[in-house]
Amino acid sequence: MIKVDNLSYSFPQKDLYNNISFTLEAGDHCAFIGTNGSGKSTLIDIIMDPEKYMFDGELEIQPNCRIGYVSQFSQQGETKEITVFEYIGEEFIKLQNEITSICSEMETSTDIDSLLEKYQQTLDAFDAINGDDFENKINKSLNLANLIKYKDLMISELSGGEFKLIQVIKEMLNSPDLMIMDEPDVFLDFENLNALKNLINSHKGIMLIITHNRYILNHCFNKILHLENMELQEFAGSYIDYNFSLLQTKIEMQELAIDDNEELERNEKLIKKLRFQATEYDQSSKGKSLNARVKIQERLEKRRIKSPFVDIKEPNISLVTDNEIVETIALKVNDYSVSFDDMLLENVNFEIKSTDKVAIVGPNGTGKTTMLQEIFKNNHDAIEINQQVEVAYLSQLQGKTVNESNTILEEFFGVGFKTCDEIKSYISNYGFEEEAINQKIGSLSGGEKNMLQLAKVSASQANMLLLDEPTSHLDTYSQIALEKAIENYKGAILMISHDFYSIVNCMDFVLIIEDKTIRKMSMRKFRKMIYANHFGVDYLEIEQKKKLVETKIELALKDTDFTLAKVLSQELEELIKLL
Repeated sequence: MIKVDNLSYSFPQKDLYNNISFTLEAGDHCAFIGTNGSGKSTLIDIIMDPEKYMFDGELEIQPNCRIGYVSQFSQQGETKEITVFEYIGEEFIKLQNEITSICSEMETSTDIDSLLEKYQQTLDAFDAINGDDFENKINKSLNLANLIKYKDLMISELSGGEFKLIQVIKEMLNSPDLMIMDEPDVFLDFENLNALKNLINSHKGIMLIITHNRYILNHCFNKILHLENMELQEFAGSYIDYNFSLLQTKIEMQELAIDDNEELERNEKLIKKLRFQATEYDQSSKGKSLNARVKIQERLEKRRIKSPFVDIKEPNISLVTDNEIVETIALKVNDYSVSFDDMLLENVNFEIKSTDKVAIVGPNGTGKTTMLQEIFKNNHDAIEINQQVEVAYLSQLQGKTVNESNTILEEFFGVGFKTCDEIKSYISNYGFEEEAINQKIGSLSGGEKNMLQLAKVSASQANMLLLDEPTSHLDTYSQIALEKAIENYKGAILMISHDFYSIVNCMDFVLIIEDKTIRKMSMRKFRKMIYANHFGVDYLEIEQKKKLVETKIELALKDTDFTLAKVLSQELEELIKLL
């Protein structure tokens, strides 16, 4: 269906790909992964509109290939005021109305031949998207996503997560040969995430999906494309198997790299000795030996182990505060209510101590973000923040906390840094190379913008962080780095998240929204609820054991204990079979 061969592409300030190749064929449900800013969305843009881009290499797309596309950015506000059914069935309804109109014209027109031709073209277009019985197909898809109750609702009444699923259903029902989705999971609550999983797994066509969501990655794909350091790796198999394969490769390559380094060092010593003898003692006969050794060294350097897919840069996120306070109540919320057309939250009460790490959990559209914004503004009678508490805020709407018309340099001069060198050094921890400092923030990927927000939040050194979907758009390596930073943070955190991996890994307890109010839930109960709904009964326990073994392997590699690393990898393989 699609073949990419030795494709290279660069921006003026950055090289993205260097001779990458892959194919997409019938039956492929392909996850497209890689670090933030590596060019995944750009590659999708090239596939969608190759004429717009000047690239080297070959891109072959089967003639008449129909592509369905769901953007990472919602277009809900641009949608005309129609019902969910009318929105999903827009193409079907349009063609059906055209067919009806042509039939009416035939009853009175004398130009039957041209109308028959027009009728056949429209009928072919209707058949191409499998238009027969489309209402039943829409109902079936809505049922699969547990959204049938919204069928007659106006699009404007949906939450952002619900609208994203409706977009997915609409594109899938138009029967594309290739379905492309760019982070369709962002901001989806637990139920909607499960619905997305069901929709992906029910689709019979080829899929190419950019995602960093560990739940979707673990449960939806039979092929992986991994874009890293300008190169691309193609893997036939599941994401869990791919991760295991990467770890195995890392063990082998590090072992080989040590052997290579030892051989290079031995050869370098010989070169120094021969050079000394040739120059100090004028032993011209040593010149030939020296030249031969230099050539051997060049060959060794050339074949030296190159590992773009195991040497992945994990950012060094550090959440710090310069104002630790003795454990006390940092935030108190008393009888808080919020409503728009309907009451969203009513008589909400909770409190957070100065070292608590707390997740707010609830369905899309239940007022979580509104409440977090009002806590940050601190001008609501129901909200009381301790006077010793300094608050920093990360928004899911990135333009609220970073100025997208600024360069990175301008943005960080605005938060107290004095020199370019200070800024370069600081943001390098968050994955930004030196040349990125003069890049406009608006040109960055969604994940890179979130990393900038995290860098600003940390630079504030506040002792209470309000984080609204902080893992959204972040690649898996950055998500793990953020989890470590949250664990090490000495202040209070109140975090809205639908990423149950991050919640389970680093939160103390959960505030769960039910029936327009909030109740406190222990992590033990939360784990039980989430994993009972989404996984098998032993999944969490196996996942935790798997994470522990992976950590032990990393430590063994750090100590160059390859024997232990290999033993542990066999243990890991057995755990993976259970998953």
